[in-house]
Formats: sequence, C-alpha cells, structure tokens
Amino acid sequence: MPLDPTQTRPVRFADGTEYSGTVYLNRILDHPNIQVGDFTYFSSFDPIGQPADCAARLAPYLFAGAPEKIRIGRFCQIAHGTQFITQSANHRMDGPSTYPFAIFDPDRIAGYRQTLAAGRDTVVGHDCWLGHGSVILPGAQLGNGVIVGAGAVVAGTIPDYAIVAGNRAQIVRMRFSPDDIAALNRIAWWHWPIEKIAAHEDAIVGGRVDDLARL
Repeated sequence: MPLDPTQTRPVRFADGTEYSGTVYLNRILDHPNIQVGDFTYFSSFDPIGQPADCAARLAPYLFAGAPEKIRIGRFCQIAHGTQFITQSANHRMDGPSTYPFAIFDPDRIAGYRQTLAAGRDTVVGHDCWLGHGSVILPGAQLGNGVIVGAGAVVAGTIPDYAIVAGNRAQIVRMRFSPDDIAALNRIAWWHWPIEKIAAHEDAIVGGRVDDLARL
C-alpha cells in the first residue's frame, strides 16, 4: 500500500494498532518558522501530544516570527532527542559580558533579539537521517542524503550524502562516489509520485544508483 502523506501517525502494526511515537511532522507542527516536507517523520519514546509541544521539543528556542527558519526536506528521519538550536538562542558576544540583562526588563525584552547578529536559516535536505540525540546548530546546512550520527553536534555546511559524527561533527565518510551523488540528485526520487516510489521501493532502499537511473 502506498504511503499516505495525510496521516498524522503513520505506523500501524499488523493488528491495526496505531503507534503513537512516530508522527509525520508536517501533519502535527503548527509553527510559522518551521517548514517540513511530506513523509518526514519524528520518532520519540515520550508521548507526542500537541503541535506546540512537538515544536518546543525539536526547536526550543525558536519563537513565532523570529527572523530565522528551519526548513526540512521530504522523507527525512528524525530520531528521539534531536534538537535544533536556532539563532534566537544566542547571546551578544561583542562586549565583555554575554549576560542578557535586557530579557529581565519588560520594557526591553521585546527588542533584545534585534541586538543580536542576524543568522541564516537552518536547512536539512531530502532523505536525511538525524540520529538519536543529535544537535543541529544555528544556520547548519545539510545536503540531501546526509546521515548524522547519534549525539553528533552539527554546524556549518554538510555535503550531500555525507555521514557525520562527533562534536563538532566531522565527515566520517561519503556514502557514494561524486558521480553517483550527482546522479542521485538528478534522479531526485523523493519528488517522484508516491505510486512510483511504492512500486520501486526495493531499488530505492536496496538497489544501486544505476538501477534508479533506469527507472
């Protein structure tokens, strides 16, 4: 049966029981600064309740109307404990102290964000796997097909189909050759109609790049 992007909790056991720990993010999130593509899921061992709770768990410092956004592609897999630390979490670092005095003054708290340096959006490409407890730092740019190891702290730009691990995350290896990576980005199977994806699941998951190129 083809995947259904309209479902909120897409995992069901053979007896029909719905699993509550996995959600399609764009079906449950309601945050103007977070954009998520179809079929990208978040799995958690803790109950996933209201949309605001889910947004706060994934991006605890991102407030509605912040100048930065989080943009996540299609078919990403986000494991328990993953967090996005956005630019709004930063403190001023251009003077002797980083202490945010203004946030304790009701007359100045609203303008505090404007005193911080502007940052770029955080971007996660298509078909990325963010491992258990990974941390994505402000403005990180992850290409397509990136795998982030458990507990990794990711900053900067990560190329397509890299595997990264550690703190600060470093490239462990590339998943494919440069030619195969270019081919996968041309094929862009994540944009195929869902019926075609379902029909060729074996090739997508376990085949060779050449197999996909011929479809």
